[in-house]
Amino acid sequence: MADFTTWDAGGETINIRKDLRVPMRDGVELAADAYHGAEDKPRPALVALSPYGKELQAFALTMPPQRRPSPLWDGCIEAGDIARVVQEDYVHVIGDLRGSGGSGGEMIGNYNAGGVSLGQDAYDFIEWVAEQSWCDGNVGMIGISYFGSMQVLAAAERPPHLKAIFVSGGHFDFYETTYHGGIMWFMPRAAREGRGGDSGIAHTNVKSRMQEMYSREELQKLVEARLEDPDVAAWPNLVHVLRYPTNREFWFDIVLNHLDGEWYEERNPITLAPNIDIPVYLQIDQGRGWTVDGTIELFNVLKGPKRLDIGPYPPMQSRPFVEEHDTMFRWYDYWLKGIDNGVLDEPEVTVSVEGSRERVTGSQWPPKEVEYRSLYLRPRRKLSPEPELMGAEYAAPDGFYQVPLTVTDKVEILSWSTEPFEENTELIGTGAAHLFAEIDQDDTNFILRLWDTAPDGNRQLITTGYLKASHRELDERTTEGNPYHPHTRTVPVEPGTIEEYVLRLYPFANTFKPGHRLTVELSNDEPLADAHNALLPPDAFHLPVGRPVTHKIYRDAAHPSRLVLPFTTRNAAEKK
Repeated sequence: MADFTTWDAGGETINIRKDLRVPMRDGVELAADAYHGAEDKPRPALVALSPYGKELQAFALTMPPQRRPSPLWDGCIEAGDIARVVQEDYVHVIGDLRGSGGSGGEMIGNYNAGGVSLGQDAYDFIEWVAEQSWCDGNVGMIGISYFGSMQVLAAAERPPHLKAIFVSGGHFDFYETTYHGGIMWFMPRAAREGRGGDSGIAHTNVKSRMQEMYSREELQKLVEARLEDPDVAAWPNLVHVLRYPTNREFWFDIVLNHLDGEWYEERNPITLAPNIDIPVYLQIDQGRGWTVDGTIELFNVLKGPKRLDIGPYPPMQSRPFVEEHDTMFRWYDYWLKGIDNGVLDEPEVTVSVEGSRERVTGSQWPPKEVEYRSLYLRPRRKLSPEPELMGAEYAAPDGFYQVPLTVTDKVEILSWSTEPFEENTELIGTGAAHLFAEIDQDDTNFILRLWDTAPDGNRQLITTGYLKASHRELDERTTEGNPYHPHTRTVPVEPGTIEEYVLRLYPFANTFKPGHRLTVELSNDEPLADAHNALLPPDAFHLPVGRPVTHKIYRDAAHPSRLVLPFTTRNAAEKK
């Protein structure tokens, strides 16, 4: 039996139905809380589902929104502003996924890949909510990150009463969320283990999918094979996870599955998205390039009414999460309440352009016409629109020697810069970096970061690119300035040979103002602390290379190392 309590939110009464039990089709019950106004009437409902714990989300009633580096900032208070939802005359329903919080059942693997589909649970949850006396049968969803991904999984199941979704800051292609260019990212560890300031999953009964699929003997062989990677073997946390996996279920699965393929694709929300036929609003901020990439990919496969809004840098939002609510309620007022507020007359794509701080609109991504132009790496750390004419004997390669971070704290970085721009120069889209490089090992990381550098030396990160050298193969989707890597196998590098490596630069939008320079930095590890990483949790870095590597970057007439970037055309600018 659910408890019924009230809360005084600044003079407005909120009725709270605590610990509701929501039955799933297999008999498991999920726990939920429902918040709504004092007047006893049916209302549209906004559902929030995650494994992060409904009790944690209740902090939104008592904690003012805070940005990093507040010590009270918590990455998983992400279900939205409860008081605002109630004030807008919706029911806010916050539920715990199976195997977490107050819910029953077990969760197997991320998104329950291999177990009961969380999309299936979301279907049952939404249809139960729609039948309650306090709901008028119109249901939407709310919440960022994992909550956002759950919206897509739910919509793909087509529950009849789910009328629209509004997804902010979701993560979709889970391989791309955990391996950038084949390089492992440590951030997902925070979601599972609560490191980096994030509370983590409120797990009660979660299991490793790999431990469900394989025998102990088979797993031991897979672990030993993974430890043959010197990067993994040199990093204590990963050795610990692989040797003692029992209490690190999801992280263990991620570490063992370092290649893309069926394991990640089975319940990839982007794979399921063509099933979605309801209106979808996608919102993401710049600065977490890989998440922007997945959001755009999702937008492109959706068939129904849709919107894409790429907001300004920085990417990390307040906790409790309160941003984007104005836009969200306009969306839901139209689709759930039938209020004709003009949302259908607004453009499909809106992008905030860094530098100019303008918002440009269009019907697709990128929202303007672009032409790809090259900026070539030249001697004396210059970037130029003109290619190098001299051979390698005169345009000798740049180079750096990186010692493993297990024995040093110094990250070696090469950089190249343009001359100051003479007029506003706008770039919107994806990009590519073609690097002709020679290494003395059979693998390394290439980490590229593009900056907008002001005359006074201040700078802002524009985009990033990552590639593990053994993942350099390209696939048939690759076009000029828009490379793709399959990441389905590794191809070791022959030491001492010059190879062309093509890095995907994640989507971005920036105007370089007169006097500003474009600066590109290359390393095989990344600084553990700088102006950009200060916005992210302390362990939001990539797995360092576990052995010393010498890198030579050729940029001569025979080896045209270059950036290929999306410059908006004058015709496009004139059409604004």
